[in-house]
Amino acid sequence: MIGVGFLELGALAETAYRFPHEKFAALDATRRDVRLPPPSTKPPPANFVGTVFHTEQAAYLAGFVAARMADRGPPPHIVSSVGGVPIPPVQAYIAGFEAGAKRADPKIRLLRAYSGTFLTATPCANAAREQIDHGSTVVFNVAGSCGLGALETAKRRGVFGIGVDIDQSYLGRFILTSVVKNLNVAVYDLAKRLVHRRLRTGGDLTFDLRNHGVKLGRFSPTVPLALRRELIPLARQIKQGKIAVPSTLSPPH
Repeated sequence: MIGVGFLELGALAETAYRFPHEKFAALDATRRDVRLPPPSTKPPPANFVGTVFHTEQAAYLAGFVAARMADRGPPPHIVSSVGGVPIPPVQAYIAGFEAGAKRADPKIRLLRAYSGTFLTATPCANAAREQIDHGSTVVFNVAGSCGLGALETAKRRGVFGIGVDIDQSYLGRFILTSVVKNLNVAVYDLAKRLVHRRLRTGGDLTFDLRNHGVKLGRFSPTVPLALRRELIPLARQIKQGKIAVPSTLSPPH
């Protein structure tokens, strides 16, 4: 048996312990994440495999686009991100985004804020409003449903947005692109390994630009073709390991 999905991790760990001869997996969770809550000190179940998405790689490319587009307008040149809760997966998105922006323009100013939620749109809308008031012309949503409030504010205020997790270009031309997490690629890979008896538990599977686990979504027509072409060698260098994209944050600029 293989369990794939966003199950509550403690319950998944308990089930994996109860059925030690079966194999379990979850999307977007490492093996270390799947453990019983305190006071239990049991290690993560050995019959479990995690999946890790290197979203910072695609976010790097999105940050590059954001800075280049910001630089097309009058100064100050500022881009920003609105995260939900500052947990490692959110930090990875923002770290990659900021590194890519700095690659495009070492002098770009970066703003970041956290709403404290992934659900209610108002806190993200307020955070984006404050960033735009301080000069941000591109707002990166890293807050799930809450982040839709940030993107709606960006649209109303006439600045650009960048989507997260899925292709959010459906929101309008103001979405420059989106940092997409291809969960379907992981599901297919897990299923294929299981069918061919090659699914090894006890570790994590990695999904990145190289195996199409992450990518950029559709580009807005406002993004020049020349700028899109600049991303090709950058993506190649990331895949080859020549650009090491950070997944943890440096102090804000």
